[in-house]
Amino acid sequence: MEYLAKSEPKETIQEHTENLIKNYTLLKTAYPNLNVNWDMLFKACVYHDLGKMNFKFQEKIQRGKREGKEIHHGILSLAFLGTKELRKQGYTDRQIKILAHSIAYHHDRDLDYDFEELAEEIESLKTEAGKFNYQRLDVINVKKISAKYFSKNRIYMTEDTALFFEYVLLKGLLNRIDYAASAHIDVEIKNNFLLSSLNTMMEEWKMSNPVSTWNELQSFMLKNSEKNVVAIAETGMGKTEAGLLWIGDNKGFFTLPLKTAINSIYSRIATKIVAQDYQERVGLLHSDTYSEYIARTQPNEVDVDEYFSKTKQLSLPLTVCTLDQIFDFVYRYRGFESKLATLSYSKVVIDEVQMYSPDLVAYLILGLYFITKVGGKFAILTATLPSLILDLLREENIDFLPPQTFTNDNRVRHSIKVIEEKLDVNFISNLYDNNKILIICNTVKESQRVYSELVDNWHLQNVNLFHSGFIKKHRKEKEEKIIRMGDRNSPESGIWVTTQIVEASLDIDFDILVTELSDINGLFQRLGRCYRGRNIDFEGYNCFVFDGGSGDCTGVGHVIDKDIFRMSKRVLKGMEGKLKESEKMDIVKNLYTTDNLRNTEYYKMLKNNMEYVRSIEDYEMKKDEMRKRFRNINAIDVIPKIIAETYADEIEDYIIRITKTYSKEMSIEEKRKVKKDKVIARNLLREFTVSVPYHRAKDRIVDQIDINEFNFIPILNCNYSKERGVEYTKEQEANGELVDNFF
Repeated sequence: MEYLAKSEPKETIQEHTENLIKNYTLLKTAYPNLNVNWDMLFKACVYHDLGKMNFKFQEKIQRGKREGKEIHHGILSLAFLGTKELRKQGYTDRQIKILAHSIAYHHDRDLDYDFEELAEEIESLKTEAGKFNYQRLDVINVKKISAKYFSKNRIYMTEDTALFFEYVLLKGLLNRIDYAASAHIDVEIKNNFLLSSLNTMMEEWKMSNPVSTWNELQSFMLKNSEKNVVAIAETGMGKTEAGLLWIGDNKGFFTLPLKTAINSIYSRIATKIVAQDYQERVGLLHSDTYSEYIARTQPNEVDVDEYFSKTKQLSLPLTVCTLDQIFDFVYRYRGFESKLATLSYSKVVIDEVQMYSPDLVAYLILGLYFITKVGGKFAILTATLPSLILDLLREENIDFLPPQTFTNDNRVRHSIKVIEEKLDVNFISNLYDNNKILIICNTVKESQRVYSELVDNWHLQNVNLFHSGFIKKHRKEKEEKIIRMGDRNSPESGIWVTTQIVEASLDIDFDILVTELSDINGLFQRLGRCYRGRNIDFEGYNCFVFDGGSGDCTGVGHVIDKDIFRMSKRVLKGMEGKLKESEKMDIVKNLYTTDNLRNTEYYKMLKNNMEYVRSIEDYEMKKDEMRKRFRNINAIDVIPKIIAETYADEIEDYIIRITKTYSKEMSIEEKRKVKKDKVIARNLLREFTVSVPYHRAKDRIVDQIDINEFNFIPILNCNYSKERGVEYTKEQEANGELVDNFF
C-alpha cells in the first residue's frame, strides 16, 4: 500500500525519507567534524515521519477528508522507535530521550491529546504498519514509548544544560535536513571556493601592482582564522577582505547593521570577489531579499525562487545579512533550534558593532554566548570599539583573543572644526563651490528644515534630501543617486542633506562634511563618509561639527542618549585640526567604558534587555511574537494618501494579483507561476509604503487598502513629495484608531 508524506507533488513516506537521507549524506560529507551524533541524526531522519501512515492523516492527504481529531504525526512516529533495540545498540537513556524529543517536536505543535486517545491511535497504527514496507527498517514494531523518554514534556536549559544543547543540535539539524528535503534543495553547498577566489583577486591586483600583498589586518585574520577575534581597523584597511579571509573555506555569515550597506557588500562579494556561480555560493538575507533578487537578476538568468529558498534555509556557503535574520534564536522560541544548530559549524563576522542600539547589543552578546557554547566562531571587525562591548563579552565568559588595533597614522583624512552653535544653514551655503557636501542631521525633521532653507531661501542647485521618510520606491532611487555622486571618481557635484541613514558602511566619499553632533561614535562614523580614501592635503578643515551651543542638538533625549551626548560634547570641546585614526580609536575606547556608561539610560536599557531575554522560558514564545519583540517594532508600514491616490490603478492591479486564487484544474507549474506572481505583486505594492513611527501614525490614519480578510495597509494623511518625503501637520490628525493588523 502507498502511504503519502506530501501531496503536491505526491511523495510517499519512503521517497521523502530517502530525500532526507540524501541531504544527511550531503551534510556529513561537507562538515564531517560537526559535533553531532551522526547515528542518532540518521535514525531521526528515518523515523521522523513514520507516524504519517496513520489512517486520519492518509485520508486527509489522499482524499481531502478529515476524520475527527488527529494526533500529530511526530508524536505517533515515536511508537516505531523500538527503545529496547536502541539500548541493545548502546544507546543511553539520555540519547533515547534526545532522539524521541527531536522526532516528537520536529514540527512544533501544541499537544492537545490525552493518553487514552494516544493509545487508541497507536493500536490503530499497528494495522497500517503491517502493510508498510521500507528497506531501511528490518523490523517494524509499534508500541507506546515509555514516559521516561517522552511524556509531553520539554528539555529545558535550566534543568540540564548539556542535555539541552545536545538536543538543540540534533533537533535543529533534523529540521534543516527535513526542510531542504521538502523544498527539494541541497541542505548545504560546500564552501570550496572562497580562499581561491580571494587569491585570484590578489593575483589580479599584482598584475597592476606587483608588490601587492595582504596587509597587516588581513594577515592577522588569516593567521587566526580558527579563533574568536576582535579587530579594530580604520576605514579603508580592507575589512571586508579581512573578514572573508577569516571565514576561509567554511560556512560563513557576514552581518552588518544597515540594509543599504548589506546590499552594497553583497554586490561586491557576489560580482567582484566570488563572481562565478554566485547564486550557489553567496546569499543576501534581510527583509527585502526577494525583491532585491528580482531587481538584480535578468529573466531566465537565475531561478529566483530556488535562490531565495536556498538563502532562507541558510543552505548557501556565505550569507550577508542583518543581525535579526540569524540572532533571533536568543529568544529560544519554538523552532529556534535549526538556526543555532547551523551556527554551531559556522563562522560569524560582526561588522560595525558600534552602530547597534542597546537592545541589539544585548542580543549580540547573548547570541555570541550561545554560538560559542555550541562550537561556532565569531570575529568582530569594526572601525571603533567601545570598551563596554569587551566587558560584556568577558562577563559572559566568552573566549576571544585580546583585541588588536590596525591603523595607518601616516594617513590623516580629517581636519575637524567644532562650532558651538546649532546647525547653521548660512554657514553651509558659503561652503558650496561646485564641490560635494554631505550634511548629516540627527532627525528627519531637522534634515527637512535644512533642505528647505538651502532650496527656498538660498536657491542653491543640486540639493538633495535623503532620510527614512520616503516610500521604498523613492528611497531606492535616492540611495543609488547618492552612491553614484559619492563615488570618488564621479565628476558630479552637489549637496546631500541626510540623517544617520548614511552613517555606516555606505561607500561614499564627499569633499566636505557638515554634521550635528550625535555622540562621538556616531560622529566618527559620519567622518568616514568624507575623504574616505584620501589624505587631507590642505590646511583648514573638511569636517564641521555643530554641537548645539548652550543647548542640545536635535534628537537628544529621543533618538540620542542625553548623557552620552553630553559626555561626547565635553570630549570634543576645544578639539580642532587634524585627527589621526589612532586618536579617534582611543577617544571611543576611553569614553565608552562601563564605568562611564553605568548610570546612562543606554546601559540600563542594554542590561535590562539581557535580563529580560534570559528570563523568558525556553519555547515560551511563538515565532511571530518573537519577531515583534526582536525588532522592537515601534513603527508601521503605511502608504501616504497622495501616493495611494496617484498610483490607485497600479495598486488595484497588485491587489488583484495578490488575491488570485488557485483552481483545482491548475497544474503544479501553473500554481508555481501564480505563487511567484503573488510574491512579485506583493513586493511591488510594498514599494509604495514607508515605515513611520506608531506615535506619528496613531491619529493620522484616514483609510486603508484591504489585501484580504486579515491584512490591509493603512493610508496616512500627511504631506508627501519625492523631494521632501513624509511631513506632518497638526491639521491632518484624524483621531483614527490604530489596529495592529498590518500587511
